[in-house]
Amino acid sequence: MAHLPQVTPDAIGLDATKLDAAYDLLDSWTREGVVPGGAILVGRRGKTVKPHFSGRQGPEADAGPIRNDGMFLLASITKPITYMGAMILVERGLLGLTDLVTDYIPEFAAHHKEETRVHHLFTHTSGLPDMLENNAELRREHAPLAKFVRGAIRDTVPLFRAGTDHSYQSMGTLIVAELVQQISGLTIHEFLKKEIFEPLGLQSTGLGSRGLERKRLVRVETPEYQAGSDFGWNSRYWQELGVPWGGMFSSPEDFAVICQLLLKGGEYGGVQILSPGTVQMMTTNRLDDYPELPEATRRTQPWGLGWRMNHTGNHGSWGDCLNRQVFGHTGATGTTVWMDRERDGFCILLTTAIRSKAPWRLVRLSNAVAAAFV
Repeated sequence: MAHLPQVTPDAIGLDATKLDAAYDLLDSWTREGVVPGGAILVGRRGKTVKPHFSGRQGPEADAGPIRNDGMFLLASITKPITYMGAMILVERGLLGLTDLVTDYIPEFAAHHKEETRVHHLFTHTSGLPDMLENNAELRREHAPLAKFVRGAIRDTVPLFRAGTDHSYQSMGTLIVAELVQQISGLTIHEFLKKEIFEPLGLQSTGLGSRGLERKRLVRVETPEYQAGSDFGWNSRYWQELGVPWGGMFSSPEDFAVICQLLLKGGEYGGVQILSPGTVQMMTTNRLDDYPELPEATRRTQPWGLGWRMNHTGNHGSWGDCLNRQVFGHTGATGTTVWMDRERDGFCILLTTAIRSKAPWRLVRLSNAVAAAFV
């Protein structure tokens, strides 16, 4: 299936001069070396402008120019795609969001998690920790995904009672992936490929790098604890493991298809992946569904089912020019994607500089792109 048609900015109501300001900003950072490489792709009304690539294929000083067919490690933008996979099972009547997790995985009751419901895993209200205590050790020993799953089920101690607070949790996403695996009989990698990537014709996308051309994989900056290791984000082990909370690779043009699918109620190119009602539930605030959640959290940190709403007014915002109905996600490797139903458009920012070191860079890029919507 073809990618979205490419047109000039003015053909879809984008100001070319303001878009160039975003491109120039990214170019200045890659020239300075503070961002090794990146890409910007903006779309509207079912079409995109030409993607803009900048910088190098990796953080190494001798890395070659970034490839215009590069596939980026999306990091946590993987999460909502894993949740989309689970929602396919919900639509088939095979998984219920209000069911207890223990209905499917009895051992999950360990450490008083028996009251956790499936929807708590989608909205980051489960109380599960973000990572396992022995996360680094498991990576160091090149553990298979099943070992992370066992730890998430048996060893995690909740930070609070489910539904009473909000704390970002990669391990909750992993449990959802395990639910998909148990119900479907497929690995999460196989399931997403069969149910989402292949029907949409996404040939430059995968959970993990298996089957993708290694030379096209864009390498990213890595945290200090990964320095000199054989388990870091750029290692063959980690790239091929394809963790369901952060191991997806995609090209800007492939991911644009997913953005368009969501803006159009779960359909693209005649393929209906999810129903319009399901997409609406995934991309609107669900935190109001929890009576015990603090009011300030519900009001200022809205989350959908897997997709996050824009957190205006705090450092987690994607941009100062985007309202609270905009939905999307960010990733630790320096990635951000957002979709705006009101303006019928989306923005894909894929960089390779660790986001936590300078989250403001992605916000400023996002502001420049948002200003181009006229």
